[in-house]
Order: sequence, then structure tokens, then C-alpha cells
Amino acid sequence: MERRPPIEIPLALYYFFYFALVGVYVIFMPKMLSQLGYSNAQVGIIYAAAPLMRFLIPFVFRRYIVLDNRVYVGSLVLSLTATLLFWLTIESFWYYLAINLLFGAAMGISLPFVETIALQALSKNRYGKVRLFGSIGFMAIALWLGRFLDSPREALGYLIVMTFFTLIFGATIVRYDEHTTMENLSDSRSFSIALYPWFWLSLFLMQVGFGGFYNFFTIYQTSHGVSLEMTGWMWSFGVICEIVMLYFQGPLLQRNLLTIIEFAIFVTAVRWLLLYLYPDSVTVAFASQSLHAVGFALYHTASISYVFSLYTQKKLAQQFFLGIAFGLGGSVGAVLAGQIYGSHMFLIESLITLLSLAALLMHSRRKHRQKASHG
Repeated sequence: MERRPPIEIPLALYYFFYFALVGVYVIFMPKMLSQLGYSNAQVGIIYAAAPLMRFLIPFVFRRYIVLDNRVYVGSLVLSLTATLLFWLTIESFWYYLAINLLFGAAMGISLPFVETIALQALSKNRYGKVRLFGSIGFMAIALWLGRFLDSPREALGYLIVMTFFTLIFGATIVRYDEHTTMENLSDSRSFSIALYPWFWLSLFLMQVGFGGFYNFFTIYQTSHGVSLEMTGWMWSFGVICEIVMLYFQGPLLQRNLLTIIEFAIFVTAVRWLLLYLYPDSVTVAFASQSLHAVGFALYHTASISYVFSLYTQKKLAQQFFLGIAFGLGGSVGAVLAGQIYGSHMFLIESLITLLSLAALLMHSRRKHRQKASHG
């Protein structure tokens, strides 16, 4: 019988390099594109491409493709191929945009597959302790490249290396897929967002509300007199709080998941309100960053666990979670934040987050009525 290492090892390595790759792509590549002469509008278009593909890909899989081991490994290979093609196309906007579409499609396939394996193989307590290696990878590459990165080609080199190791360790995970639920095309076609419309709306609005933070937090802080170095420490502090929550969140996740998600959304609305009310306070900014532990780490784990419980089409459900929340919600949030940026941006983001809470409360009420009628 084949001896395999515990699944935690390949999962931890995959998460580490996958999110290190995301760190290079999100944190450093926009600046590199600017150095190459890309306009702000062009950079915005480039960074709308991958989230758009993450949104569209689940609809393709619902109709035509089943996310199996072969397709998953193919997505890993496509990710590496895309990063290699970045090297050849980065100085041409249209070619580089086209490759970003391929890259976004590949990234939107591999993570939902791994999340499904992790949720089926690990307890809620163990999942967080493995998933935190992704946060460590993201923070480690941010701190390293923040000190040593010099040129666009060097950034691409790091991107290629991180993608290569994501492929290597990600490919080993297919060996652990033997106990997953078998999904077929007819089963996928029966998948319906309309079964839980308020829940999916809540996921979407929550990520729209994050648009100002992800895209303008640094600009917002520095415009209020906070140094760039101090702002960098704020980002790092938020990730550290996220890691702590991922490690210790297990007992919390044994409680009602919907209640946890509702609490996390409310805390996030308070977080944005604090940034609006006290824009010049470094202390309040750090306090708001501590809430990232709840608004991201606890919210994310509770949400993907809840999605996992709702549908028999486990992998497709995770694809739609990534696509609707971080794909469509991320894209709309980025565009909206660019339009509303100013002194009232985080007030508006707080109100959007409260709308997300209202949608989830509607979902909870509907689920309660359904349970009562079947009881």
C-alpha cells in the first residue's frame, strides 16, 4: 500500500506558494506595470480581467465541464504557462491582457478544487491551522519583495517561481481525492444559485464593501499623514491577526455558522465606520486592522464551510463562492471604490456591508421558515 505524507503537508505547501504567488501578482505587479508605462486606466483593466474570469468560469463548469483531477492539474499547468507568457507579452497591453484572462481562468479552477479536498479531509479546527500557511506565504513575499524588488522582470521571475512550486505541490493533492463526492455533468447542471439568492447576494455585497480597503487603504492612510512604512506595518498587523484567528478559530466554528457569518459582517461594518470617523488616528487604524481576524479569517472559513454544507456539488459550489464573492464582488468593489474615493468612502463601504448583513438576515429567516415547514 502506498505510503503518503499527512494531507496537511501538501495542503500547507500549496497554500503557502499559491498565496505567495497572489502576493506578487496583486501587491507588486501593478507598480511594475506603471514603471513600464502602463496608464492607471490600463492597470485597472488588467486587474479586472482575472476577477472577471473567476466569475465566468463556474458557469462554464456548470454547463460543460466537471472539475476532476485531470482538469485540476491542467489548471495548474495553465497557470505556469500563463506566467511564462507574461515574460513575452508584458510590454504589449493587449497581449498581456489576453494572457491575464487565461491566468484568471486557471486560478479560478485550482483553488476551489483544493478547498473542497481540505474541507472534506480536515476538521474545522485543523483546516484553519493549515490554511494559515497561505497567509504566511502572502506576508512573507510582501516583506521580502518590499525590501529587495528592483525591476519588472525580477517581479516576473518571482511570479514564475511561485507558480512553479504551486504546480509541484498542488499536483500532489490529487492523491487525496479518493474520498470526495463524485460529481457528474448532469449533477452540475442541477446546481442553482436561485435556491439561496439572499445568501449569494450577501457574499457579493460583502466583497464589494472590501473594495475601498483593498484598493485604497494605503492611499487613504498616507493622504492623512501616515507614513508609507507605518501603513505597511498596518497591513502586516492585519495579516498577523488573521493568522492568529485561523489557528484558534476551531472551537468557534462548532457553533452556528450563519450566526458567525452575521457577526463577522457586523464587525466589518464597524471596522469601515471607524476608519471614516477617525481618519487621522494611527491607533484606531491599527484597531480596525485587528478586526481583519474576524472580517476575513473567521468570515472566510465560516462561509466556505457553510457553502460546503448547502450543496451536494461541492467543487462547483466552491467555484461559485470564489467567482461571485472575490470575482464579481471584487471587480465591482474596485470600480466603485475608484468612483467614491474621498472622505466618505469608508462610510459608504460600511453601509454596503450593512446591506450584506441585511441580505444574510433575509436568508436566515427564509431558512428558518423552510425548516419549520418541513418540521
